[in-house]
Amino acid sequence: MGYGPSGASMVAMSIGSLYSVGRSTPGPARPLPHARAAVPLGLRLLVAALSGLVALTLTAAVFVRTYPGQWLDGVLLPRAERGGGYEQQTVLVGPAKTVLATFGSPSLIAALLGVVLLVGVLRRRLVAGVAGVGIVVCAVLLAGAVKSELPRPDLQILSSTTHNSFPSGHVAAATALLLAFMLVLPGWARRWLAAPGAAGVSVIAAATMIAGWHRFSDVLGGVLLGATLFCLAAAALAAWSDGRDTTGGSDGGSLWRRLAEAAVGLVVLVWALLVVVPGLAASVQRGLLIAIVAAAASTMFLVGAVVFLVRSTEFAVPPSPRSRAQPPPTTETRKIS
Repeated sequence: MGYGPSGASMVAMSIGSLYSVGRSTPGPARPLPHARAAVPLGLRLLVAALSGLVALTLTAAVFVRTYPGQWLDGVLLPRAERGGGYEQQTVLVGPAKTVLATFGSPSLIAALLGVVLLVGVLRRRLVAGVAGVGIVVCAVLLAGAVKSELPRPDLQILSSTTHNSFPSGHVAAATALLLAFMLVLPGWARRWLAAPGAAGVSVIAAATMIAGWHRFSDVLGGVLLGATLFCLAAAALAAWSDGRDTTGGSDGGSLWRRLAEAAVGLVVLVWALLVVVPGLAASVQRGLLIAIVAAAASTMFLVGAVVFLVRSTEFAVPPSPRSRAQPPPTTETRKIS
């Protein structure tokens, strides 16, 4: 017993009614949310660099060009009563100048940049090492250029001067140097270096304010400049290299490991605050203490954010097309074929 024309039509209508109107066949299956392609690393780093540039511009515009910004800088770091400078009346002036003189040594900077290149060569990341050296040099040059070209208006604020010191070259160089190592080190080493490295940058930032070399806004601008240059360099490397993630995905073990690392870092940070802040509070004025803590918190946040972006990414430049080409068949290969 067969179906007639009317019976076939009814079967087709009943099957078609299972689908929505206007669709003859079901469309391709949509991928699950976790399987969709993620935003490329280079694009994320480029957005981060743009955000850093905007933040750097806003910091300069507010603290250098406006009355509230100059006033706040003066409240956090008041001018000295004698001499008219910003050197603070504290026993920490001597150690602060020692820190700045040590870090400002050209031989020490050259040695650290040499270590960056050496690590890059040993890990076959020479291009990343050169990029790391480049961001340190650019940070120093750009900080000097901005300080010389950016005018600081006289807004009739007693605690302010027309001398522009934005951004801090010392802090920009220290931030860029720390992040330069992030381009050549493996992922696990980056995470363990980030916290003590950011603490070292915070010490240099505090020293510049204690010695009266820079204001709080100069320190913040230096950190932003170093982080922005790092994101630009990392974005270029991610676009040029394979930028692969060695973690193999965010599995449960990786998540628990990162949580453990974060917990250890938080404990160390709280311990450092409990040990260091009471001593600072007894040695410096309240405004300077607030500036030091704010500068340290900003440094920790910015360094942690950019390190998280690249966490386990390997900036390995792929070999040239000639080296990747298959070698020509040998005589033995021809005989076998």
